[in-house]
Amino acid sequence: MWYTVVGVRFKPAGKIYYFDPGDYPVELHDHVIVETARGVEYGEVVVGRRQVAESDVVLPLKQIIRIATGEDADTVADNRRRARESMQVFRDKVAAHNLEMKLVDAEYTFDRNKLIFYFTAEGRVDFRELVKDLASVFRVRIELRQIGVRDEAKILGGIGPCGRLLCCSTWMGEFDPVSIRMAKDQSLSLNPTKISGLCGRLMCCLKFENDSYQDQSAAL
Repeated sequence: MWYTVVGVRFKPAGKIYYFDPGDYPVELHDHVIVETARGVEYGEVVVGRRQVAESDVVLPLKQIIRIATGEDADTVADNRRRARESMQVFRDKVAAHNLEMKLVDAEYTFDRNKLIFYFTAEGRVDFRELVKDLASVFRVRIELRQIGVRDEAKILGGIGPCGRLLCCSTWMGEFDPVSIRMAKDQSLSLNPTKISGLCGRLMCCLKFENDSYQDQSAAL
């Protein structure tokens, strides 16, 4: 079975999700309002209308609610401003609760029903009392999401060893597994400072040409 879909992205270099465009004349780079597991969200169409097999979609396939308006764009901008302002409150509350957490980012869902804080920490953190404290301040549902160093680099961005903007923050939707074996197959120096990215993990680009190197080795 085949489905007509469009691909929607909610963050720059974020994962792409398929939605049913229905009868809306949705074009590439249009902004749309859709329902997700997090609630109602605002996203950009980055994959135009196309037919995909049932195995490539998550059922039930949700339909686009509507094409976004200028007012929706203003709401998104206001949400971002509010989220930035919330970050200092978060830091103050973390200090008051004496927790070892590093705040990376914050965001409101489009409908402003939930405020999500992204943080890194060395281990697990008991933040139950912190969540209650934050909920009493912001009067919305609070979600604290612990992320890894690769996700932190994706959110914050930066310049890689190659001198270009980080792949993860500019176009990579998802992280692929990267192994030291890939560096060996490409005859690269195994010095960690040479093959590690800003996140301190093996550079994602080791994966990009790995198949070609493997094919070359097999042909010899």
